[in-house]
Amino acid sequence: MRSFVLSTALFLSSLSWLSVSGSEFQTVEVQSGEDVTLQCSNISRSSTHTEWFRVVNRATLSCIASMYGSNGQASFCDGFQNGKFNMTSNNVAVFLQIKPVDLSDAGLYFCGFFLDYHIIISTRVQLRIQGDIILAGLTGLLSIVVIVLVLKNVDSVYLKSAALRLHPQTPRSRRPAIETQVETHVVYAASA
Repeated sequence: MRSFVLSTALFLSSLSWLSVSGSEFQTVEVQSGEDVTLQCSNISRSSTHTEWFRVVNRATLSCIASMYGSNGQASFCDGFQNGKFNMTSNNVAVFLQIKPVDLSDAGLYFCGFFLDYHIIISTRVQLRIQGDIILAGLTGLLSIVVIVLVLKNVDSVYLKSAALRLHPQTPRSRRPAIETQVETHVVYAASA
């Protein structure tokens, strides 16, 4: 786990500012199909509003879920009500469970607390999803087979083309086969 200190503020909405200062940074790697739980340090000494966000398209923060206090009921934002996400909390941490993860879940996640009219980011988590090892192996094998077949076809076309250039066909001066055959219906006569 690495910590980064950022002195930046991002505009979140017309009502509040998002401040990132002294936030914790984590990288979590899981296999596609597994469950994962992201953890955020609870920086509030009292009950407060807590949110999980995700960066979408490298520029937009998208709300995943929010709750008030450590015993509160989580509310899920648009697009995240499908039961795949679960937000829980205790006095020392806030958790976001994703089950099961797939490649589309990879990205940067933020956990923040609403304090003094600002959302203060406590933790940033980079979630990396590794594809299925068997699927990756098959994909690699199929890629090699396709490359070999393409190269074989290219070599075959190239060799045929080179052979035609080395031995160009010259026009033949032979008469067609019909003209070279002996005519059997002609009567030859000799005169003296």
